[in-house]
Amino acid sequence: MSSGPGSANSCTSWRSMTDVLVVGAGLAGLAAARDLSRAGADVVLLEARARPGGRVEQETLPDGRVVQLGGELVGEFHTAYVDLAAELGLTLRPSYVAEPGEMTFDLTDGVHVGDGYPWMTDAERADRERLATLAAELARSVDPDDPWSHPDATRLDRLSVNGWLREQGALPAVVRAREVAHLSLSGGSGERTSLLSALRMDAAAGALGVYDLEAWESMTVAEGSATVALRMAEELGERLRLEAVVRRIAVDGRVAVTLEGGERLVAGAVVCAVPVGPLRDIAIEGLSPARLESLHRQRHARAGKYAVAYAASFWRRQGQNGLAESENLFGSTWPQGEGLLSVLVPPERLLHHVSAAEPVRRAELIAGLERVFGPDAGDPDALLTRDWGLDPFTQGYVTQWAPGDVMAVGPLHGTHEPPFYVAGSDHWVAGYMEGAVRTGRAAARAILAA
Repeated sequence: MSSGPGSANSCTSWRSMTDVLVVGAGLAGLAAARDLSRAGADVVLLEARARPGGRVEQETLPDGRVVQLGGELVGEFHTAYVDLAAELGLTLRPSYVAEPGEMTFDLTDGVHVGDGYPWMTDAERADRERLATLAAELARSVDPDDPWSHPDATRLDRLSVNGWLREQGALPAVVRAREVAHLSLSGGSGERTSLLSALRMDAAAGALGVYDLEAWESMTVAEGSATVALRMAEELGERLRLEAVVRRIAVDGRVAVTLEGGERLVAGAVVCAVPVGPLRDIAIEGLSPARLESLHRQRHARAGKYAVAYAASFWRRQGQNGLAESENLFGSTWPQGEGLLSVLVPPERLLHHVSAAEPVRRAELIAGLERVFGPDAGDPDALLTRDWGLDPFTQGYVTQWAPGDVMAVGPLHGTHEPPFYVAGSDHWVAGYMEGAVRTGRAAARAILAA
């Protein structure tokens, strides 16, 4: 690993005391470091990559269009993210939900265009509404900040989402529709998703009973969602150290962080803002066994995201809005701008996809898009891939809660053990950009209060 700006080339020891070290310059770490710095704390932010932003990243095409390769979308209830964007002077605009046209369903037995599950019968759609009502009622009984206090928490956590649907007598087409929707979000199959975790998410969004796109994904940053991270990084200046790979965190009254190559940094506190996968690659000493067990019990969905650029949004001519859910290679598509499609590949399909050579992978993806949007999808101007599930400093895309995980992680989830503080999307409930900003700023407040 090459040395980044300000990093050491040899096994030296940095003896001076810093107030706070923040590990990980994704949205969570950047938000924590920014708030601490603005409050007058001496902060150093350490990032393993050669760029800030974590799972928000963007590239500019030769024609000037800015393409988002990570997180893009938020809803009105994502108030921490919305407030931060406003502070940074950025503009929120309507997302793909304002696009004309209808949704597309790419099923193994055919492609269907039309909102409202056109491939289902009236009876099946009525059964779906019945179960959404039951799910909303159950979600209202769950405290998103304390799901462990629910009187039936253990059973709800052990039960999968699809298992609960079958328990309620759901028609097979309803279970199938829910599975398609789950994989479209690339957080894992409904067969491997804890019901309690799904209810907790829904409760945080207002107990709607379904994943409502208007509630969750109605807005995006006009300047590009990764600009949120870039603006914070610019504000932090030399406090941000890139290509600084953390290998060890030792807590003993104060905190000592050791980088790859041996450099040692000492601080009064640390904010650990790396995803749970890479966190397991950092040796952590001095925390309680229960804390470490809780942190290491979490998991990420190893999904991928791709962006495909065309000269124009040709799908509109066909009455399609660019939004699709699929049972084939990808889980979902949506338009992120003129001629630009985002594509998510869920964990159940990513490893099979990446096992092929690059030309084969490209052909598979293009063939899937042609199946959904027709022959005009066969000749993109650009195809950009980010296999977040394989990235060593991410090892996943969104938090995944398998049956039993919520209770196994327990009430320590998202809490701190001073001088060790946690932040990141893994440590909140709903929306990974919102969770990152919300927990990063909360960690900064906790340190300042202490």
